[in-house]
Amino acid sequence: MSEEILLEPPVAGSEADTLIGSLERQRRTFAWKCADLDAAGLNTRLAPSTITLGGLLKHLALVEADYFTLRLLGEDPGAPWNTVDWEAEPGWEWRSAADDSPEELYALWGAAVARSRAHVRQALAEGGLDRLAHYTGRNGDSPSLRRILADLIEEYARHVGQADLIRESIDGRVGEDPPAGFVY
Repeated sequence: MSEEILLEPPVAGSEADTLIGSLERQRRTFAWKCADLDAAGLNTRLAPSTITLGGLLKHLALVEADYFTLRLLGEDPGAPWNTVDWEAEPGWEWRSAADDSPEELYALWGAAVARSRAHVRQALAEGGLDRLAHYTGRNGDSPSLRRILADLIEEYARHVGQADLIRESIDGRVGEDPPAGFVY
C-alpha cells in the first residue's frame, strides 16, 4: 500500500490496496454526504429513526478508534471514548452528538480516520493483511487486519446508505460518487 490516500480500489491492484481503496471510497462518500452542513442539518432525522448525520459522524469516529486503535493495536483509544461508561451509557455517541458543534463532529471523525490510516500502515508493515489483532474474541480467535478492513467496509457501506437518505431529505444531494476534486 502506498502512503497516498486511494480514492477507490484499483482496477487491478494488490489485495491490500483493493481493501483499503474500498474503505477509502466509502469514507469519501460518507464525508461528502455529511459535508457543509450546519447543526440543524447534522441533527435532521427521518421518521421513525433517531439516526442523524451528526450521530453517524460520531459513531463512525468511535468505530474507527475501536477497530484500528483498541482492537488492532491494543492501545487506548483516547478521549472521549475512554471517558464513557459504556455499560451505563450504551449508544452514548448517538445521543451526545446533538450537543457537539459541526466543527467538533467533523474534527473528531477526521482525526479518527487519520489515526486509523496510520495504524493500518503500521499493521501492514508489521505483518501485512495476515497480522493478527491484539483483540481476542469470545471464541478465542484474533481477527486479521484483512478481516478488520472487510468489517469496516461493511460498516461504512451500511451507514453511507443511511446518510444518503438523510442528506437527500435535507437538500436533495444524491449520487454515489463525490464530485471530482472533492477533498475531505
